[in-house]
Amino acid sequence: MKTTTFLTFVGDQCGKAEEAINFYISLFPDSDIKRVTKYAEGEAGGTPKLIKHAVFTLNSVEYMISENNYNHAWSITPGVSLFVSCSSEDEIQALFEALSSNGGQVMIPLDNYEGSGDYGFGKKFGWCEDKYGVSWQVNL
Repeated sequence: MKTTTFLTFVGDQCGKAEEAINFYISLFPDSDIKRVTKYAEGEAGGTPKLIKHAVFTLNSVEYMISENNYNHAWSITPGVSLFVSCSSEDEIQALFEALSSNGGQVMIPLDNYEGSGDYGFGKKFGWCEDKYGVSWQVNL
């Protein structure tokens, strides 16, 4: 048995899945696009420019993504997030800045929580939403 995170881009995010994949793989080592399947001309749910299903890896962990132009009553929620454990101060700072910039949103500022106010995760923690609506928790 295996679990894999699956991201669905709908509504305002539909049409941004390929851009998001390329952005994410640029931020993490050992990352790659494994396969991309786009909609066929006239196929329900999308156009040939949209990703029907794709598989990519971030730091050797597999993710799936899809987008469609159906009128869903839901989208990506910050209640579910990707948790990233960083190994250095420079790494966490660069990753948090990249994810929260250009239309992203900071939900918990990246700060040093050693001692009082510690969330129990590590020395430094931050939570943000990227420009695609995907929520990220970063931890040192």
